[in-house]
This record gives sequence, structure tokens and C-alpha cells, in this order.
Amino acid sequence: MTFSRAADFFRRTLRLARTEIAAVSALFIVAVGVAAFADLAEDMIEGDGQAFDQAVLSAMRPNPDPSDAWGPWWLEAAAADLTSLGGTAVLGLFATIVVLFLFLQRKHLSALLLTVGLAGGMALSEGLKSVFERDRPPVVFQAVETINASFPSGHALLSAVFYLSIGVMLTRAFPRRRFKAYVLGVAIALTLIVGLTRVYLGAHWATDVLAGWSVGSAWAMTLWLVAYAVQRRQAMHRSGPHDAPSPEPGQVGTRT
Repeated sequence: MTFSRAADFFRRTLRLARTEIAAVSALFIVAVGVAAFADLAEDMIEGDGQAFDQAVLSAMRPNPDPSDAWGPWWLEAAAADLTSLGGTAVLGLFATIVVLFLFLQRKHLSALLLTVGLAGGMALSEGLKSVFERDRPPVVFQAVETINASFPSGHALLSAVFYLSIGVMLTRAFPRRRFKAYVLGVAIALTLIVGLTRVYLGAHWATDVLAGWSVGSAWAMTLWLVAYAVQRRQAMHRSGPHDAPSPEPGQVGTRT
């Protein structure tokens, strides 16, 4: 009898773990992101990471002329274009398009959380910059104009919030794992590209970008957890902003 109860408990635990694996993974990312940022911030204040930052910057600018970036001439031009994918203007435009689309699809909760996510990301970026007030790399290394403090990278933070949030949203629209993996892969790749170009262009220290990724990922997963909790609650009580269910294949265009 005792063995039977233990086996039943194990089966229930396994079933719960399978059901809640996404939420557990999101919590793990939040915890790792917060811990990583705290560690990076401590190293930055104490100067422990300066040698690493200098080494990365020197690797990106190995030529006698520090304004001359590593690699062929066209690479810097491409990086300058790609880094705009994490700029406020570009993300604001993309966010407006996506939010309007979500409203048209009656995905009110997703639209609200994406708006809150970007607004909160901007507030986090500017707030943390004003707290730490870290100087940018020397101007002679910078291939693009910069306007505020360096730590954390706002481009890295906001791109992580936006692209990871969109990626997670889109995974719910595709039942097959390969499509989910592709969407998440694209979201992660865009986030990485934006951060790497900030270092390559001399706009940020490497630890600025790592800190931006850490905070942005944690904030994006926090928003996802909020959406998950709200949807679980609204499964029993349909009130407040929520996402209308997506139509099943073959139901598009039908009336009820």
C-alpha cells in the first residue's frame, strides 16, 4: 500500500513537472539573470572586470589606429546598421506594429504586457545607468554616437526584452517543436547580434552588454510569468484583459 501511494505521488509530481516546465524554466532564467547582473555590477564597481573589458576592446580594435575596427571595411558598416535593431526608434516602431496587430487579434493581454515590458525596460535601463554612471569606452574607439552612461547597455537590455518576449509569444502559435525552436532561435540571435555590435562598434564595454542581456532576459521572463499566472487565473474567471484563443486550422473565416 505504501509503495502504491509513493508511485502515485511520483506520477503526479512528474505530471506537474511536465505541465509546469515552462514556468520553472522562466523562473530559472529570472534567477540567473538577476544573479548575473548583481555579480557584474559588483565587479564593475570594484574594477575586477576592467581587464576583461580592455582585452575585448583591444581585440575589436587591434590596429594602430584605434578607430579602425577588426575585419573587412564592410563589417563595420553592417554592424552600424544591425545595431539599430536595438535602438529606441526601431523598437518603438516594431512594438507599435506588433501591439496593433495583437489588438486586432484580440490578444489584449499580450499587447498590454508587451507595452509594459518595453516601457519598464526603458525605465530599468535609464534608472540603472543613472545609478552606476559608468563612463563609455574612450571616444576614439567609438564608431557610433553615444549619449548617456554605459552600464548596462540599453540596446542589449531592450532588444532582449522585445525580441525574447515576441519569440515566446510566437511559440504558442506553433504546435510543432521545430517551429518553436526556430522562432526562439531567431529571437535569441537578434538579441545576440545587437549586443555584439555594441561591443564591436566601441559603444559599450563587454560587461555592459552582458549586464543588459541579464536584466533584459530576467525582465522578459518575469512578464511571461505574469501572463502565465493571469491566464491560469482567467481559465476559471474570465475577467480583465486576456488573449482570445487562436482559431484552429480549418476554422479561419467561420462564424459562430
